[in-house]
Amino acid sequence: MNDTTLGGRAANRAMWLSTAAFTICFAAWTIFSIIGIELQRQLGLSGTQFGLLIATPILSGSLIRLFLGIWADQYGGRLVLALVMLLAAAATWMLTWATTYPGFLFAAIFVGVAGGAFSVGVTYVSQWFPPEKQGTALGVFGAGNVGSAVTKLLAPLVLVAAGWMAVARIWAIALAVGGILFYLLAADDPKLAERRASGAKPMSFRQQMQPLANLQVWRFSLYYFFVFGGFVALALWLPRYLMGAYGLDVKTAGLIAACYSIPASVFRIVGGQLSDRIGARSVMYWTFGVSALCTFLLSYPDTQYIVKGIDGDMRFSLAIGLVPFTVLVFVLGFFMSLGKAAVYKHIPVYYPQHVGSVGGVVGMIGGLGGFLLPIAFGALSDYTNVWTSCFMLLFVIVAAALAWMHFAIRRLDLSKFPTLGKEHDLPEITAAWAAERRAASRRKS
Repeated sequence: MNDTTLGGRAANRAMWLSTAAFTICFAAWTIFSIIGIELQRQLGLSGTQFGLLIATPILSGSLIRLFLGIWADQYGGRLVLALVMLLAAAATWMLTWATTYPGFLFAAIFVGVAGGAFSVGVTYVSQWFPPEKQGTALGVFGAGNVGSAVTKLLAPLVLVAAGWMAVARIWAIALAVGGILFYLLAADDPKLAERRASGAKPMSFRQQMQPLANLQVWRFSLYYFFVFGGFVALALWLPRYLMGAYGLDVKTAGLIAACYSIPASVFRIVGGQLSDRIGARSVMYWTFGVSALCTFLLSYPDTQYIVKGIDGDMRFSLAIGLVPFTVLVFVLGFFMSLGKAAVYKHIPVYYPQHVGSVGGVVGMIGGLGGFLLPIAFGALSDYTNVWTSCFMLLFVIVAAALAWMHFAIRRLDLSKFPTLGKEHDLPEITAAWAAERRAASRRKS
């Protein structure tokens, strides 16, 4: 594969087709955020049961990401992504056959395949662009997260007009048509085409898994657990949260939840561009710092105070109103979107030959966040009886991620990455080389 094939018209075509396909997949992956509300009413589900229902597709879609990323490396993203969409279409239609809670959970497992499209797309898109453009390209592709907002905006309208089964059928048809069109219109990536022309064999599964021994991979995974897992969890949980905490109807709750989902998706493009321009580390510091502030403010519950005054009790309350809440989740979603792009900017740089496996693992852990956190949100609301407990948990996670990142960067060991040059577009690499040169100079003197 030579550089003349990268970043041109064919690459842009591959990027935009992949983005459109991922948008459809993500809309289906988060379908329970809307139809789950109606199913909770029909089946009489508790908060924990509802959390498990909306999170089950996230679990299956997360667990399969590692294998789909590797298969995309081996067989090509064009074929694998088309098959993922067709399988997800069949599973989404299968929802209309379920009648019991276990039946819906079973169908939800297979709906989750749609979420595995992410690791396929990352592997496929990254092969079309040189390193200095991969942050922007993967940011554009990752903006397909906006599919969550599509579901928030359109599914309530369809649900009210024709019922939740109509939502499932329409989303299934969109997946099937999208999968067929993607296969017909997309091209095999340059790496796969070159390998076929030379007769070379793809790396074995064992070779693909070797980088996973590096602790750095799991640090990236914690970052993604928050920026992506937290995003998915809130995208699923917010409609229910808004209906319970503020007494909104499903249409209004879905609309306001979209105010979070849209910036948390579309601005991923900006995150990719900033990562290319100022470095992924700087973007991650801004992401974690602002997110910690937002989640801290959102954690404060509606509280009533009584102050013993001279002439009697003085009563006042402290709570976040609907408008401030909407503004804060918009800001939180914006910075999460920047962080999602910044995390994946690192992977093709540090692990250029293992994008499928490393990207798959990071995506899997991030997706597991989207599975575990809604269940935790539901359990916390059941046991604490406080709606804002979900934001308390997110604050703890982002604070831990920020601390680990800061101390790990200060102790970065470049000897583990011999392919990285002394001049690089990731600031932490350049800074680490500079520190090494200073240390060597001190030793000589």
